[in-house]
Amino acid sequence: MTPAQLAALHAAAFTQSRPWSEQEFADLLASPFCFVVGDTTGFALGRVIAGEAELLTIATHPDVRRQGRGRHWLTAFETQAQTLAATEAFLEVAADNAPAIALYQSAGYEDRAIRSGYYQRPDGSRIDARVMGKRLP
Repeated sequence: MTPAQLAALHAAAFTQSRPWSEQEFADLLASPFCFVVGDTTGFALGRVIAGEAELLTIATHPDVRRQGRGRHWLTAFETQAQTLAATEAFLEVAADNAPAIALYQSAGYEDRAIRSGYYQRPDGSRIDARVMGKRLP
């Protein structure tokens, strides 16, 4: 996927927070540590450094939500991370994003920490991030 495709899909999926720009995606993908798995329905963007995989963002187009696509991209992220020698995966999620938290918990992710006021909403308010992680087989 191109940075433009990723930015467009991210904007469609993230209507309640600031979507990432084409340039932000281009900059991340220029790194040898970053990877993306996805198609026109969704994607997961991650990076692996020193055996740790970080899920940077995951997006599912609103037209295909509630069809298991988020789980599909999360599994694809973990598979690619393992291919790149990761043994641990982690992510950050807005503390009020119940559907995402439920997905991550059902996939074996557990709370590791809280980042107070980590995310800023378009209205200027701030929300905590839950840092979640799991061992990869």
